[in-house]
Amino acid sequence: MAFVSRIVRTAWLIPRSLPTMGALHAGHLSLVRQAAEENSHVFVSIYVNPTQFGQNEDLASYPKTWNSDLELLGNLDASLEQSGSSGRVEAVFAPMTREMYPTLPPDSSLPGKGTFVTITPLAGLLEGRSRPVFFRGVATVCSKLFNIVQPERVYFGQKDVQQSVLIKRLVKDLHMPIDVRIISTEREADGLAMSSRNVYLGERRRALGVVLSRALRAAETAYKSGVQDRDGILAPAYAVLDSEAALQSRLAEDESARFEVDYISLADSENLEEVQMVDPSQGAVLSGAVKMLPLTTTRTGERLGQGEDKLSVRLIDNIILMPKP
Repeated sequence: MAFVSRIVRTAWLIPRSLPTMGALHAGHLSLVRQAAEENSHVFVSIYVNPTQFGQNEDLASYPKTWNSDLELLGNLDASLEQSGSSGRVEAVFAPMTREMYPTLPPDSSLPGKGTFVTITPLAGLLEGRSRPVFFRGVATVCSKLFNIVQPERVYFGQKDVQQSVLIKRLVKDLHMPIDVRIISTEREADGLAMSSRNVYLGERRRALGVVLSRALRAAETAYKSGVQDRDGILAPAYAVLDSEAALQSRLAEDESARFEVDYISLADSENLEEVQMVDPSQGAVLSGAVKMLPLTTTRTGERLGQGEDKLSVRLIDNIILMPKP
């Protein structure tokens, strides 16, 4: 399979944060289209990788939509054929866990038992502080998939910016002959970054979920206006978050939704270390994570998300602060 993939110039598509874990949406499909524009054969993986979930995270409840995923990919492939595109969805690779972890069962503990790929200190920053096994799992499963398929190109979404930086580092440090392509984040009309976990958000939490995007946009506006110091760039973001939190606290319990801020970051675009001053010739990465808390009270007839809004939902987002001439 690897030999054939080299001959036909194959792209191995890894949309979403991981080698796709299914629950596909328009953001994933945009990656498929981009891959089809640049390659004749596109392979899509669907595998919910257990080693990137912490022991108390949402592995058991993570959306599993195999039939609809295949339907979406089939419809897209038909559309590509009708448009005369030379690129097609050649195959969907959906391995079993016993195939991906053939020696020992997958282990999400620390230090854990098994064969792992770790990238430090990058994996311990930002998301890694709250999810210490996440990027170990991502780096490990991507290394396995890259070895199995031997792709020439891989495609990731910009929404998971730390994952994008980590995969580039993985490919460079392990001398993998792979071109890593990063595609812009797909968003809903109000700015919410598309995510498989958005299905957990009912109407109240969905309306509030855009607060992270709004906060990062406020910080971006400060940078574009000429502000370069950390406090000056991030202050507008915290103002948006504080204002929204105060508003929700004044609402009745059956009208409000609550969130917790994990982090708001202003970091170097190469290593994601925090910066105190943005070099305008280099730019930087704005990113953040919030946890949408479960609703404590629901109203009769209220539209609820999957799981009836009883699960905490982690939302992440980022904006690239582009270098200035």
